[in-house]
Amino acid sequence: MVSFVNPFVLRRRGIMGMNRRNISYIGRYNPRSLYKQVDNKLITKQLAVKAKIATPALISVISEQHEVDQVGDRVRGHAGFCIKPAQGSGGKGILVITKVVDGRFFKPSGDEISAAEMERHCSNILAGLFSLGGKSDVAVIEALIQFDPVFDGYSFEGVPDIRLIVFKGFPVMGMLRLSTAASDGKANLHQGAVGVGVDIATGKALRAVQHDKPLQHHPDTGNDLLQMQVPHWEQLLRLAAGCYEMSGLGYLGTDMVLDSERGPLLLELNARPGLAIQIANGQGLLPRLRHIESLPQQDYDVEQRVELAKQWFGGEQPLFTGNR
Repeated sequence: MVSFVNPFVLRRRGIMGMNRRNISYIGRYNPRSLYKQVDNKLITKQLAVKAKIATPALISVISEQHEVDQVGDRVRGHAGFCIKPAQGSGGKGILVITKVVDGRFFKPSGDEISAAEMERHCSNILAGLFSLGGKSDVAVIEALIQFDPVFDGYSFEGVPDIRLIVFKGFPVMGMLRLSTAASDGKANLHQGAVGVGVDIATGKALRAVQHDKPLQHHPDTGNDLLQMQVPHWEQLLRLAAGCYEMSGLGYLGTDMVLDSERGPLLLELNARPGLAIQIANGQGLLPRLRHIESLPQQDYDVEQRVELAKQWFGGEQPLFTGNR
């Protein structure tokens, strides 16, 4: 396969680089005063509840060091849960417990973690070990997401999530992120998770990559990734589009999951979403963003934005895999 390294070729194919993203979209459309609302997962959750956007249930918040030894008591009665830093990024500091047996805690890999280790993890979160800029933080404890069986065999020891880039309220590009053994059960692409680009109109898989290289089958389960179709796609599009009003941000990433009992849930928002989604889709973001920028000034509701996005950006698009 020919590598696509020529910057002129990438520009012609509408690939957005980091400088363009930072200056023309994040800097222009995301007021800095609103960053805290998405950089802090606890604040995002509170805003989502107010906007009637579904999120994983909140079990507890550990905000002071003297509360750390209460973690065991606060999660008692829960068969699984997730502890995360409110201001973490890139999946750092997230501890997932999928099984609790007689007071013993087990991670998705089956490895046991002691109560003392769990308390130490919370203490590290509060000290800012995982937060942006090393700031003091709080530990958010959420109910475990009930894995939707539709994804059986497509994710390894972790819950897959759906990332949608939303611009001025329009969903413009999406991908499914699937955990692998290499990513330690987490859905972060830079840690080795698989990214599956999806058709914005249907939720059907278009292309899959791991470490920026195309593949067709999941590296651990062997399942054909290109046969996937994300269920509840319409609902996911509406949820993502609604985050525009909720956050006030013009350019954002929405990370969502499918819960087998509650359906689509918002995990978190990102004011600086990464650019690897273009590689997963084999398509550039710039033509889509520019199309929306060219629209006459007009108010569109969520339903209108979703329908227009499906018309404009759905279907197969040319891949940027050559150097022609």
